[in-house]
Order: sequence, then structure tokens, then C-alpha cells
Amino acid sequence: MRKLLIGAGAIALAATALTASPAQAADAPYDVLVFSKTAGFRHDSIAVGTQAIRDLGAANSFTVTATEDAAAFTTGNLAQYEAVVFLNTTGDVLNASQQTAFESYIRGGGGYVGVHAAADTEYGWSFYNTLAGAYFASHPAIQQVTSRTENRAHPATSHLPQAWTRTDELYNYQTNPRSTARVLATLDESTYSGGSMGGDHPITWCKGIDSGRSFYTGFGHTQSTYAEAGFRSQLLGGIRYAAKRADADCRPETGYTTLYNGSTTGWSQSGPGSFSNSDATLSSVGGMGLFWYNAKQYTSYSLKADWRLTGDSNSGVFIGFPNPGGDPNIAVNQGYEIQIDATDTADRTTGSIYGFKSADIAARDANLNPPGEWNTYELLVEGQRVRVYLNGVQVNDFTNTDAARNLDGYIGLQNHGSGDQAAFRNVRIKELGGAPICDVRVHAESFTSVSGAQAFTKAGANNGQTLGYIEPGDWAGYNNITVGGATAIRARVVSGGNGGQIQVRTGSQTGPILGTITVPNTGSWDTYADVTAALSGVPSGSANIFLTFTGTGTGLFDVDDFTFLRSCTPTVTNLALNKTATASSVEAAQYPASAAVDSSATTRWASAFADPQWIQVDLGQTYTINRVRLLWEAAYGSAYQIQTSANGTTWATVRTVTGGNGGEDDNTGLNNAARYVRIYGTARGTAWGYSLFQFEVYGS
Repeated sequence: MRKLLIGAGAIALAATALTASPAQAADAPYDVLVFSKTAGFRHDSIAVGTQAIRDLGAANSFTVTATEDAAAFTTGNLAQYEAVVFLNTTGDVLNASQQTAFESYIRGGGGYVGVHAAADTEYGWSFYNTLAGAYFASHPAIQQVTSRTENRAHPATSHLPQAWTRTDELYNYQTNPRSTARVLATLDESTYSGGSMGGDHPITWCKGIDSGRSFYTGFGHTQSTYAEAGFRSQLLGGIRYAAKRADADCRPETGYTTLYNGSTTGWSQSGPGSFSNSDATLSSVGGMGLFWYNAKQYTSYSLKADWRLTGDSNSGVFIGFPNPGGDPNIAVNQGYEIQIDATDTADRTTGSIYGFKSADIAARDANLNPPGEWNTYELLVEGQRVRVYLNGVQVNDFTNTDAARNLDGYIGLQNHGSGDQAAFRNVRIKELGGAPICDVRVHAESFTSVSGAQAFTKAGANNGQTLGYIEPGDWAGYNNITVGGATAIRARVVSGGNGGQIQVRTGSQTGPILGTITVPNTGSWDTYADVTAALSGVPSGSANIFLTFTGTGTGLFDVDDFTFLRSCTPTVTNLALNKTATASSVEAAQYPASAAVDSSATTRWASAFADPQWIQVDLGQTYTINRVRLLWEAAYGSAYQIQTSANGTTWATVRTVTGGNGGEDDNTGLNNAARYVRIYGTARGTAWGYSLFQFEVYGS
């Protein structure tokens, strides 16, 4: 419904000659309130900015109501709008009742877009600081700058180059919003004068606030800014995100290592087709093949990748597979594919574990951007469990129970075929300190080079094939095998004849011998056996490995697979286990705080029946905390804060949880140095108190 105009902002503004960049697909119509009241400095670009937003709305399915009357901030009036734009507001612009109405609107699902001086607003209202992300501190003179686009999947920044050069007034902020928001772009302070935030100077970011959304850009001071196509598209993308017409992962993100952001070092193509590499974007060509990261295998980790499909295309992200060599079916048969294809069947659609478990279709549909727009996956792998997040929302939770498969291993991107067009950006990973991969298994038929021997389909073989037809003098090569630290090798073999020897070499088929495996007659050509040999002189990291075969006669043996054996110790440690724990209260003496950190699933801490309550643990020394896992009893916290402290007295909130429903709360992605960790509950989920079976803390 089109709204009546309110207050001074209802004045007619001159239309510009510019046209807006339309969204990828027509959005369902919605309504936006533009608020530009000033109680301090007034920008002469407000009128031009308001008209730019009107132009964007006319071209992109939303109506615009402009006002400078704070009386518009009532519960009833705000309910009409999907998003509210604070366009260069300054100073104290809302009274107490208006603040209450706006906070309720945001927490209940409304959207906020802050432009430039929106950060110079409402200094005395703590919720506004949370909403905007940071307050203004200072600025140098207007000048040219290079903005580094950090996230090119968000609808506000996906159109931008990695380095965006433009001229504007450039804010410094009182705090860095990175710990509470997803930073989309930063200023390169080496490209201008007057920056005061150092090497990490955010300028554009987004975040969730309970059920609502927030987007802020520090650009927007000059009138000419609103004539720039790049900025207008950024403003449109921010409005669409805030109004829930486009989705994005706006959770805070720190500690990730880039696997791909323009450089393909460490990546290999398995099977037909390829990926083109341009503008830090991988685009699929032909197939069906697999572009896989061969530099390292991974165990517990968070893997994120931005992706986009064109039309009804098909792709996927593969995890947990051994070295595939030239055969991408190794990944299909030994790993798991997280599918990307919204039109396939339930167990083979976007967010599904392909062929094994459907996504939560309702959650998937609510958070999936259509073809032509970017999406973000997070694949959270912990042991044999993987959770799939689409644009920041969990859509699948799957645990591997198949002994022939394993979530430990390599990761890869699928190029499905000539009719399927998929693109990927910014593939990054954060290892979570899980158990390292101790043993590295390689299927013998997955060679990258071979002489004489060949793959042979055989009953009883893992993956259905062996390396067969082996004669004296034959050899097979395998590229980029993780061998560092291996002390022995085990091979699964079968022989109905005399057997022979397998020489393990590095570099080439005539390279140094690391060890020799003796293969006996296993009893028949259908009887498999494991044989081992010690290794010496093993290079660190990854190496090209060659197996050379010797013996007498013909048809020596078949090799099913071989495994490099390494000694290692799991590194996942619950830092809170049996440490000193205290709490604000206990329901009764049999429910002490210590019962939440004793690793027992039958003992628990329970609090008094009131809000707020807290439980804290002293880790004994300072660690970098990356994960806090809570296992609630039937009485749980529906809203709580994870807080950290260096001294047990001064606390900082590092994660706010609302709308919890009990069970397991696994809070990953933290990055805070602390000795003390506290759970501070503000809303109970039941009439009872807070009740925790487990309070676990992980870090390094």
C-alpha cells in the first residue's frame, strides 16, 4: 500500500537523468521509509540522495516515503515498512518513546539502512550503536580512496570490483565493527591521507539484530556520489537485503584462510572440463569434472564459498574425499556432495547431502537467492557431522555412518557439464582444532600417470576397482599426496600367484625408494590382505609418489589401495573440563556450577527461577576462544550472551543469542582472547531456571 508523505521530507525533489540498475529478478513490492532529520551538521546531499532512492524504488518494486518528522516512529506506522533508511541523519533525532518503537520494529523483523552520517546519530542510545555497528569519530578532507571489496556475494557489493576507486568524505569510527558485523568492504589507508584505523578500516558492513537486519555504508557525503552507478547499486543492494528481498550471510567472520580469491595455486582439475578464472571468479566450463584443492586435507573445519548459478544449472561442493587423481568419481563414491540445484529432487536439491539427506526445504526456500544472484554456503564439519548453512541459516544437519566414506579429506568444486553454468568466489576455510588426519589413504586406480598396469573392475574392491594387470617393471604415479610424518605404509592387495614387491618412490618412477612392500600369495584372486612396510626419508608436506612393481612371472598382483600411516594425537580439548566454575545461583545444592564442566551428561547446573542468571568458568590461563558448546536440560536459555574476560571482573559480549530452543547450542566462529568465559542468561525458555548439562569451551 502506498503511504501518505509525512513532514518536511515530503517536498518534491528534482528527478535526475540517471536510470537505476534493476535487481536480477523482480522483487515482491515493498515499502521503504527514508528518514533524514538532522540535529547537527546537515548534508547538502540529502535531497539528491532521497531522489536517488526514489529512482531506485521506481525501477525496483518499492515505494518511498520520505520524512524528517520523528513522529513517524510509532509502532503502528513503522509496521507499514519493510526497511527504514537513515539518510545522513545527525545528532539526537528520536525521543525515548520513538526509540522504543524503532527498537521493537527492528527486533521484530524490520530493516535498517544507514548511510554515511547515520553513524553520527543517537550517541546516547546504546541500541543504536548496536544497530549501526559503530559511531563516527572523525574525517579528513574529501579525497580519492581505494575501497577493498571484502565480500563480493552480498547484494550490495557483488557488482563491485575487488578494488573500487572513488572520491568521498571518509569516516574514521570510534570502534571496529568486525567482531559484531560482517564487513563487506574496507578502506585502504595507504591510498589517502587522514585514516586513523590502520590496516583494518571497515567502511561497509551488515548484521542481523534478532529477527531484523542492518546494513551500513560510510559512503554518501557528496551530491555526486548519488550519481555513481556503483554506489546506486550498492544502496539498492543494501535496501533489498534490509527489506528481506535478498539474502546474505551477515554473521561476523574472522580467522578464515583463503583457498581461492583469484589465485588457483594449490588447485587441480580432475576429469573433463575446467573452470575459467577471471575477476577473482571461477566459472565452470564443460564437465563432468571436479576442481579440487590438493594442497591439504582437512578434518574439523568451517568451509565457506560464495556461488551463483545461471538459469536451471547444476553444481556442488564436495568434501571428505581422498586424492581423486584423474577420476572425479572418487569424490562421488568416497566423499559427499553438498548439492546446488534448486529444481532437483528433495535428496538432490540445493542444501541437500546429495543422495543421502534432503535439506530443510522451507528454510532453504526462505533463504535462497534465485539464479543470477550470489549465495553463500558454510559447511561446518566436526568429526563425522556436517551442518550446511545457506546465507547464514542452517538448512541441513547430517552425520556420516558409512564406513566406506569419511568427512576427513579434500574439498572440491563441481563443473557439472556444458549445459550447467556455475560460478564461485572467495573460497575460505577455518580449521577448528579437530583431530588431525593421521592416515592418508589413496585408491590405487586413481593414478595420475601409469605405465603397463590399468584399472580393473573387481568384486570386493573398495570403490569397485583395483590397479590390475601388473607386470614386472610397471609403475603408477600419484600427485600431491600428503605424506609428511608418515612412518609406514599399508597396502590392500590380492594375488593368486607368486606375488612380488611394491617399491614406494618419490619424485619419479626412478626416484629415491622410501620403502618396499612384500606382496605374498593371498590365497586366491578373490582374497584380499593388508601388508605393511616401514618408510624412511619421507619428505615433509605433500609429494608426488610412485609405486614401481617387481617380481617374477606375469600377473603379479592387484593393488586395491595404499595408506600412509602417521602417528598423531587429537588436538580437540575442552578447555573448561573440570576447571573452576561459579554461578549467580543454584536451584539446590545438588546442582552446582561444577556439574556443568565435569563432562558428565547426567549431572547439571541449575539456577534459581529468575532472570538474569550466569555461569562462568576460569580456564586457568588465556586462550583464543573459537567455540562454546552448551547442552541444555529441559529448562534452557532462550536468550543469553557469551561473554569473555581477562580478569573475571570486566566482561565483553562476544555473541548474543536470541530465540534459542534448547538442546545443543554449538557457538562456533568466535575469536576472542580470554581466561574467563561466562554465559549470561537474560530470558528463560521455561518457567524454571537455567539448566546446563555441558558447558564446553574450545580454543588454542
